[in-house]
Amino acid sequence: MKALFSLPPKALIGMVHVPALPGTPSYILQPNEIIEIAVNEAMMIEDAGFDAIMLENMHDIPYMNREIGPEISAMMTAIACEIKRKTSLPVGIQILAGAGKESLAVAQAAGLDFIRVEGFVFSHVADEGLMNSCAGELLRYRKMIGADDIKVYADIKKKHSSHAITADIDIAETAKAVQFFLADGVIVTGSSTGTTASRDELKAVKGAVDIPILIGSGITADNLKDYWELADAFIIGSWLKQDGFWKNSISEERLRRMRDAANSMIEG
Repeated sequence: MKALFSLPPKALIGMVHVPALPGTPSYILQPNEIIEIAVNEAMMIEDAGFDAIMLENMHDIPYMNREIGPEISAMMTAIACEIKRKTSLPVGIQILAGAGKESLAVAQAAGLDFIRVEGFVFSHVADEGLMNSCAGELLRYRKMIGADDIKVYADIKKKHSSHAITADIDIAETAKAVQFFLADGVIVTGSSTGTTASRDELKAVKGAVDIPILIGSGITADNLKDYWELADAFIIGSWLKQDGFWKNSISEERLRRMRDAANSMIEG
C-alpha cells in the first residue's frame, strides 16, 4: 500500500472552508479578513492534534464547472502560503468545482502536499453540469510544472452528482481506473456533503485497489469506529462546525471529540 505522504495510519484531515472569495455571489469580507479566518481555523485544527489540513472554497456557491478566475487562484495561494507559514502540518487543497490544474498550481506555489480532485476518470453530471475526466491532462500538467511530489487524491462516484451515464461501471471498477491512471489515492463519499459513505462500497474499493482509501464525507465522532478499518484517512469538514452545519465556524469542542474518538481507536 502506498503511503499517505508522511502521515500516521488512520490520519484525520480537518477541512478549512475558506470564506467566500472575491467575485463570487456571497463575497463580503476583505482579503485580509478571509486570510485571518482561514489561518485561525487551520491553527485550531493543528492544536487539536489532527494530522493534516485541507483548504476548500466551499462558500463560493454556485460553483463554475472547471472554470475559475485568476482572483480565486490568487486568493487561495495567499491563504495557503499563510497557513503553511503558521502551521507545521501537511496541507492539501481542492478548488471547486473541478479546478484540478489550478489546485496543483496553488499547491506548487505554496508548498502544499496534496490536492483533492473530482472527475479524474470517466464522466458524471455534477450540479455544475457535465464533467469529463481530467486524469491525462492533470498529470501531464503536474509533470510539466515539476510537482510530482504533490499527491493527487481522486473522488469516485462523487457526491452531488448523477452517475447514470456510468451506471454499468461499479465503484470497484471505477477505483481500479483511478489506480490505473496513476492517482495517489481514492476518495469515497456519500451522496452529498455530510452524508455517510456506504460501508459495502468501501469494502468493494478496499478489495479492488492497493492505493490509500480516504473517506470524504459523513464522518463523525460517533461513527468513526464503524469506518475505522475501511479507510486510511478521514477528511472531516461539516461535522467539525458549530451544530454540524458547514456554513458555521469550526467548534473546538467537536475538534476535541473527534481527536478523542480517534485516539480511543488507536489505543484499542
